Amino acid sequence: MLQLDKLAAEFLDHLEIEKNRSLLTRRNYELYLRRFVDFIKRAYKKNNPDAITFDAVRAYRLWLHRFVDAQGNALSAATQNYHLIALRSLLKYLSKREIKSLAAERVELGKMPERHVSFLSGDELARFLNAPLHADQSESLAARDKAILELLFSTGLRVSELVGLKRDDVELSRGEIGVVGKGRKRRVVFVSDEARQWVKKYLGLRRDMSPFLFANQDRAAATREKKKSGSAEAVEGLTPRSVQRMVEKYAREAGIMKTVTPHVLRHSFATDLLHNGADIRSVQVMLGHSSITTTQVYTHVTDPQLKKIHQKFHHRGQAGD
Repeated sequence: MLQLDKLAAEFLDHLEIEKNRSLLTRRNYELYLRRFVDFIKRAYKKNNPDAITFDAVRAYRLWLHRFVDAQGNALSAATQNYHLIALRSLLKYLSKREIKSLAAERVELGKMPERHVSFLSGDELARFLNAPLHADQSESLAARDKAILELLFSTGLRVSELVGLKRDDVELSRGEIGVVGKGRKRRVVFVSDEARQWVKKYLGLRRDMSPFLFANQDRAAATREKKKSGSAEAVEGLTPRSVQRMVEKYAREAGIMKTVTPHVLRHSFATDLLHNGADIRSVQVMLGHSSITTTQVYTHVTDPQLKKIHQKFHHRGQAGD
């Protein structure tokens, strides 16, 4: 008899090999599916795919809704949906293999609360982007941080994409960067003249041989790297957390009271494009969203534009009607 836990393990291999998903995605799906399989074993004393029924999934959803970890934390609505998305993917895989189980479309996702998008206004953005130049630090560190902030805003890069950049990825003469984003999907992002100028200046001040576009200039980190490699020139790249701390620091120094993260700069990039007339599908491509639904979170920008169009082109009637 087919065993559910073994089928789930085979699905994870399929996810990594045939679907070309990252190891991080695999680890997340493994956690979600292990919880589901354990629930089925515990609640129904079964370990086979035909144990996945509509009622079993409904009971599992209730269990997720009431789940509390060892620290007393419940699962957010988004995290509960991630568990269900993983389950639906498993069910689609079983269907392709003609293994009898519940149809994937019978697993409905929970309704999510409306997402709030935070972005910087023009004045906030100007103060924030110039903050590295007013800080008490070396010229090379100021240039690096200024280049990072300008690049985040001008490209809409995710912080994970930014820290993974290598020097060879950047075509400064063309103002383009090749990026590998979520799902290992490749796209090209475009660099503004301001960002290009600061990246060029920063690279001109570099004296290390690190392949990363942005190097960690922390002395303690450099010493650790030197000991590991035996080279005085070895410098490691930045981590997403180090960029996040940098962004938070400059937001404080710029006197911005709201929470600012690298993702807020990504939102600011998209908002700026839409405010200046870009269509939402073009923004979708530049952000690397696989679905237009994800990009539609920026309706806070498009709605006012629609109102202006309505006022300009819609008339209750013509003279003489």
